Amino acid sequence: MPALITIAAAAIITYILRIGGLLLSDKLPRTGNVKTFMDTLPGTILISLVAPGIIAAGFWGLIAAFFTGLCAYKTGNVFMSMLIGIGIIILQRNFL
Repeated sequence: MPALITIAAAAIITYILRIGGLLLSDKLPRTGNVKTFMDTLPGTILISLVAPGIIAAGFWGLIAAFFTGLCAYKTGNVFMSMLIGIGIIILQRNFL
C-alpha cells in the first residue's frame, strides 16, 4: 500500500509540474536574456544527459562522440551519425 501511495504522489506531482510549466510559459518575456536562455536550454539538457556516458566510455567514448558530431555537422544526417558513433564503440569493445 505505501508503494501505491508513493507512485500516485509522484504521478500527481509530475502532472502538476508539467501543467505549471505550460501555464507559466505564457508569462515569460519573448525577448532578451530570457529568450536566449530558453532557446539554449534543450542543448544544455542534451549535453547533461550525454556527457556522463561519453566520460564513462573513456578515450573511445570521446573518439566516438567526436566523429558522431563531425558527421552530424558535415552531413546533417542524425541517423547516420548515430550509426557511426555506435559502430566505433562496437568495434572497440569487440576487437580492441
